[in-house]
Amino acid sequence: MSKTIATKRTASKKEQPVILITNDDSITAPGIHALVKAVKGLGKIVVVAPDKPQSGMGHAITLGQHLRLTKVHWHDDPTVDAYSCSGTPVDCVKLAVDKVLHRKPTICLSGINHGANHSINVIYSGTMSAALEASIESIPSIGFSLLDLSIEADFSAAAHYARIIVEHVIADKKLDKHLCLNVNIPKVETKMIKGIKMCKQAYAKYDEKFVERTDPHGKKYYWLTGEFVNFDKSKDTDVWALKNNYVSVVPVQFDLTNHALKAQLSKKWKW
Repeated sequence: MSKTIATKRTASKKEQPVILITNDDSITAPGIHALVKAVKGLGKIVVVAPDKPQSGMGHAITLGQHLRLTKVHWHDDPTVDAYSCSGTPVDCVKLAVDKVLHRKPTICLSGINHGANHSINVIYSGTMSAALEASIESIPSIGFSLLDLSIEADFSAAAHYARIIVEHVIADKKLDKHLCLNVNIPKVETKMIKGIKMCKQAYAKYDEKFVERTDPHGKKYYWLTGEFVNFDKSKDTDVWALKNNYVSVVPVQFDLTNHALKAQLSKKWKW
């Protein structure tokens, strides 16, 4: 075979998808390891994740101090390039694109988070903020969360459905470049899950209180507590789907414009 023909055949081979994976529970969390295993074989996997837990960081970025990237071994799997990052989940995505990949990945996955990111949780979530950051950069992204806070959580159902959803996204070449999906998986065995539902974000909030305590030096300190309150009783929400043993999928976006209110106020208010 001539060198010219061999070169053409090599060039004609389909380029392997690049899958960037991050989270907010840290690079050592069981959830991110379950996600890597779930999408194994779908493309080249690159992990860039925080070196410590970053839950509830939202879309925070690091400005007042430097960041560090450290290459780490991924459970004796040389096919996975993995880096721990001293910053936030959003920092991880930014650094991955600029300093690790030097390009945009095919898709960005975040999770699998320990605990729910349905409804209003999406606002506070480091997991979903990482996914939204990728979406801002025109990288299709998905955040995965399991409704189980236990360090010994069973991620088998979440991993099973994560692979199904990722396969669909990678295969669909006509998706919006800003696609971002918030996927939550109920805390039940795989056989108990009824399927996947496309949902809207439920209208809900936390009824929050701060518990006041006093330290040994007589100074007061506070712990945030709260109860999740769902005001939305419709059956097309993520809360309803999860309660009824469905995997919920909510398309989200970084454009926070209230378009309906904008149209209403434009007619009502005359400046």
